[in-house]
Amino acid sequence: MSFGFSFIALIFLIMLFVPNIIWTKNKPQDYEKYAENENRILSIIEKIGQILVVCTSLFFTDEKTGITLWIILAFLFMALYEIYWIRYFRSQKRMEDMYSNFLGIPVAGATLPVLAFLFLGIHGKNILLIISALILAVGHMTIHLSYQNDLN
Repeated sequence: MSFGFSFIALIFLIMLFVPNIIWTKNKPQDYEKYAENENRILSIIEKIGQILVVCTSLFFTDEKTGITLWIILAFLFMALYEIYWIRYFRSQKRMEDMYSNFLGIPVAGATLPVLAFLFLGIHGKNILLIISALILAVGHMTIHLSYQNDLN
C-alpha cells in the first residue's frame, strides 16, 4: 500500500455513486418513515465509514498484484450491485423492493458494495481500506438490516 491514486477505486466509486444519485429521485414509498427512526450512532458510524472508504480507496494505490481472486470477486460484487439497482429501478419502488433479498444476499444494496470494497482492500493489501470497509459495514449494513426487520 502506498500513497497515490487508484483508478480501480474511481471506477468503483462511480459505480456506487451513479445509482445512489438516481435513487434520490426514486426513493421507495414510505422511506422517510423508516429513516426518521434510524439509530443516530449507527448513522454516524455509517458516515465515517463512507468518508473513510472514499479516501482510503482513492488515495492509496493498489499493490501491483495482477489479477487475483480478490479483484475478480470485487468486480463481481460491484456488477451485482448494478444489477440490483436495475432491478430496483424497474420495480414499483416500494420498501419491499429495496430491502428484499437479491440472489440470496440480504440487504444487497448495502452488502454488495461493502464486500466489493473489502475485497478491493484485500487485493491491494490496503489495510486502511479493509478497516474502512468494516467500519462502513457496521453502520451501513446494520441500518439497512433494521429497515428490513421493520418491514417484517
